[in-house]
Amino acid sequence: MADGDAAAADGGPTSTPLRLVRDIVGISAAGFSGFFKKDCTDLSRRVSLLAHFLEEIGDSDKKVEENAELGFSDLTVALQAARSLVSAANNFDSSQISADGAMKKISFQFQCVTWTLEKGLANLPYGDFDISEEVYEQVELVKAQLRRATERYGGPLNSNLLCRAFSHPLDKDINPFQSSNRLSRSLHIENIGIINHEVDMNMVEGNLESHDLDDVVYEKESLRTSLTSSEVNILKDSGSRTVERSTCKSVEENKKPDSPVIPEDFLCPISLELMRDPVIVATGQTYERSYIQRWIDCGNTTCPKTQQKLQHHTLTPNYVLRSLISQWCLKHNIEQPTGLINGKIRKSDGSLRDVTGDFAAVEALVRKLTSRSLQERRAAVAEIRSLSKRSTDNRILLAEAGAIPILVSMLTSEDSEIQENAVTSVLNLSIFDNNKGLIMLANAIPSIVLVLRAGSMEAKENAAATLFSLSLADENKIIIGASGAIQALVDLLQNGSSRGKKDAATALFNLCIYQGNKGRAVRAGIITALLKMLTDSSSLMVDESLTILSVLANHHEAKVAIVKASTIPILIDLLRTGLPRNKENAAAILLSLCKRDNENLSCLSRLGAVIPLSELAKNGTERAKRKAASLLEHLRKSQQL
Repeated sequence: MADGDAAAADGGPTSTPLRLVRDIVGISAAGFSGFFKKDCTDLSRRVSLLAHFLEEIGDSDKKVEENAELGFSDLTVALQAARSLVSAANNFDSSQISADGAMKKISFQFQCVTWTLEKGLANLPYGDFDISEEVYEQVELVKAQLRRATERYGGPLNSNLLCRAFSHPLDKDINPFQSSNRLSRSLHIENIGIINHEVDMNMVEGNLESHDLDDVVYEKESLRTSLTSSEVNILKDSGSRTVERSTCKSVEENKKPDSPVIPEDFLCPISLELMRDPVIVATGQTYERSYIQRWIDCGNTTCPKTQQKLQHHTLTPNYVLRSLISQWCLKHNIEQPTGLINGKIRKSDGSLRDVTGDFAAVEALVRKLTSRSLQERRAAVAEIRSLSKRSTDNRILLAEAGAIPILVSMLTSEDSEIQENAVTSVLNLSIFDNNKGLIMLANAIPSIVLVLRAGSMEAKENAAATLFSLSLADENKIIIGASGAIQALVDLLQNGSSRGKKDAATALFNLCIYQGNKGRAVRAGIITALLKMLTDSSSLMVDESLTILSVLANHHEAKVAIVKASTIPILIDLLRTGLPRNKENAAAILLSLCKRDNENLSCLSRLGAVIPLSELAKNGTERAKRKAASLLEHLRKSQQL
């Protein structure tokens, strides 16, 4: 019986929540589909990260106190709700997308479940548990992600809203919320205030699983200097990592009693919301871009309103309607959900930003992208590349003018000049955080991967940099990882230009922060590529190689591959001769490889690592001292056995 199974069989306070986590992971393993695919995937991914925490408590000999048992009771209730929700939402019939408010009901349930999970975790007395620092940091990561997800779903809930959710379960045969009357009291919903959603961005930068967070922060800093995009410094505007997300609150719900009646043609037939980016489909019907794109991405081939088969999936910007909506909003002093109004745009964090520029001129330029003249298209995309490089305001105006989906369609152009300029324009536009969501909604990833595989070297370099930029939003790490991008990035790491290798390394590092991508990277041959970089003095990429290895080393499959590649002797040699930063990373990797592994510890001892480790523990940097001291302690304990 595996350790986790043994823990679950003990019947302790963690057995039921652990079983529920595994149930949700099991549902996820079968694959999600339909309109709520992303919501189900995000929720199950966050829940799955709790498995290590629950298993470690189950394995501990320390008795769980009564107050902790009450906390686990609340967590169990929340996990039961999560299991019911992902099952119901995954089976939701997207053809009934607007019937009986079902879509809004399920979206509201996601808000409730996310909030209750976050509060359930917040109430556990972590100081009473005998858990490792890595697992505690992992739980903190999950809590941070849940807080941010709650914000996207509409913010914290009050008691009335929570009761409304509890009284209308998705699964009529089970209402997990009703299994504990104590939950609402323990979560303090009677007096809930505004939850602090300011999260340390190093804590939410991907799913770190058991990886040491101080390593990730350090490694990210060391790679900042290695990012060499020819057009822009992507990290310049990457302070906010959230992706814009449409909510299911209709205009009718938010409308004031004296508000004017919104013309029906201004409302998206799917969401019943005022449109900000109206597009025309093959049948001539107009929809909000994000909703119709999501409809198509779910595999639907018909027009939602007419039920006619869509002859193609091209979404044509409805510039006339967009202009009419903007004029109507200005006339009636109504702010559109997002978008450019009175020279301001609402950023993904909710704040407003002043935007300057000639929007009409930008719209005219974007229209030239669809010209029948090849020369005119070439000139337009080249000018957009130049504009998008210059300022954030230009990036906002270009996105608002509908440039992103057209540029994405140009990524597959057979004209290499157009392709290079298009991918670089997408890279530049992705710097503004709001645009990341629009690029993902335009289904850009498959086309970017295509450029990465078959484009010119310059196009490949900028495609790799674009994947890095988009992966700064941790929700995108999963999508990018599942797209085949990792294999293409490893190929560029092995065979690209000097700049291409650095861009590929930066993108791979960021993608591999998410635990699920580490196995993909190993299977793509990343260990061989990194080992070559370590041993080739002319590659000048020892730092990058060590940084990525330090992220991979806590993953079992990667750990086996690293050891099998005879990397330990090379790392020990770096302890003796490497630069201070090399020594730090080498010690961190060796600690991950050898901790709780007597065979690797014996190898370390046989190869004479004790002397350089002792020297590093005395005279190294602070981080190097910690890693070296910890590794020496593991060596000492192994020799006493």
